[in-house]
Amino acid sequence: MSAMPLRNTLVASDVISPQHFRALASLIYDECGIRLPPSKITMLEGRLRRRVRATGHADLNDYCAHILSEDVSREEIDALLNAVTTNKTDFFRERNHFDYLVSTILPAYTSQRRRTIRCWSAACSNGAEPYTLAMVLDDYARSHGGPDYEILATDLDSNMLQAGIKGIYPTEMLEPVPQALRHRYVMEPKDPSRPEVRIAPALRKKVSFGRLNLMNDSYPIGDPVDLIFCRNVLIYFDKPTQTAVVERLCEQLAPGGYLMLGHSESNVGQDRRLKSVSNTIFQRI
Repeated sequence: MSAMPLRNTLVASDVISPQHFRALASLIYDECGIRLPPSKITMLEGRLRRRVRATGHADLNDYCAHILSEDVSREEIDALLNAVTTNKTDFFRERNHFDYLVSTILPAYTSQRRRTIRCWSAACSNGAEPYTLAMVLDDYARSHGGPDYEILATDLDSNMLQAGIKGIYPTEMLEPVPQALRHRYVMEPKDPSRPEVRIAPALRKKVSFGRLNLMNDSYPIGDPVDLIFCRNVLIYFDKPTQTAVVERLCEQLAPGGYLMLGHSESNVGQDRRLKSVSNTIFQRI
């Protein structure tokens, strides 16, 4: 006899009803632009069960009723978004972007005698991306006498931002970092049995973390930036949302500045103000 599907063995209160799923999917889309098709219902249930335990609700049905009510707090909606967002990231992920930065972009800025370049990691997750960028920029500046740099790192997930501020990571996560950079920018634990490392204080000071939702109508990040990394987040948006986000990113990009998208987002950077200069690397005209 074949086994019954696990979902069919769960009591009704421990699964999300189709009505609740549609309402939650609509709320999540409105808040952060992420579309959840019906195939994601099991994933959503798994992540929200942790919120049920954290908030003391009786079950998923009880939690869904609360999150969809008028009494829900802004803090709990943010916690919901933290639970559903995907935070896959690595140090030196999609390395060709950093190779192009060193081989082409930074020499161009050096020849222009630029004193400082402003960078923005627009979906920074736990900080691996902006700290990778900081290592590359700092190493180049040491070897070439500049330029100096500033890095803003933003994300929707407040938990990931706190992780980035701390700069503490599992030891194996730093394996892609070249040994010379790791020796200079990563602090090893005094206890060799401790399975974590920390980004050096001098490098942590170069990265400013802040919360920003890419679904906002504008991005108040200050002066235009020379380099934007917004990688592997647009794939979760539908086409109209992708177009709107890229338009808003372009508004923050200085003329001649560069936008880096994820390798699976090669067809996203279709804005009249952008030209393709390499695979998923675009320059503002």
